[in-house]
Amino acid sequence: MAINLKIENKAIAEKIANLSEHTHIKALKGFFIEIADLTMFTFRFFKEAVKPRYEFKELIKQAYLIGYKSFPLVAITGLIMGLVLTIQSRPTLAEFGAESWLPAMVAVSIVREVGPVITALIFAGKVGSGIGAELASMKVTEQIDAMEVSGINPFKYLIVTRILAATFMLPVLVIAGDAISLYGSYLGVNLQGDVNFHLFFLQVFDKLTFSDVFPAIIKTVFFWLCSWVN
Repeated sequence: MAINLKIENKAIAEKIANLSEHTHIKALKGFFIEIADLTMFTFRFFKEAVKPRYEFKELIKQAYLIGYKSFPLVAITGLIMGLVLTIQSRPTLAEFGAESWLPAMVAVSIVREVGPVITALIFAGKVGSGIGAELASMKVTEQIDAMEVSGINPFKYLIVTRILAATFMLPVLVIAGDAISLYGSYLGVNLQGDVNFHLFFLQVFDKLTFSDVFPAIIKTVFFWLCSWVN
């Protein structure tokens, strides 16, 4: 009886081990398939992007829909971000008598890291979900099939134009969002004090350099491309 029980336990353990091994192999296989699909998509995107015919009208239309329509959300978020960051940072700096450093500190924080990251995430969430829903709806209603029958390249017309439009418009939105965030910081400083507008931005631009602004803008493009891939 004991021998039979040991044999059964051993058989169960072997089955569990085989199942676990099969699961790991399946997960690894799925990972490599995802990498292959991503590589093929990337190569096809760059191939279609440089090959005529170019869809300039659709590109401008998508730039308007993606960029201009996203501006109110970016502006509101930027204003609140600058306001809150200033209000929360002021008490800590006041303890050390360093309130005069508040404009420069907030400006560097927003321009270098916080502004690009938050803007890119909001942009990706709004635009990415909208594009996904739009393309899914076109697929279900067979509009993409109709485009192929009409001799239009759906990948170039639908995918390439949207990615390029978003890539071009995101840096513009980041610059606008950073500017509005700095204005929100100015409002936050004046909630508990009276700081001249010219003096505030003089301190801001005195600490900001080109090496702060340019890498931050470039970063947002990679954030957007990563979100599109996901």
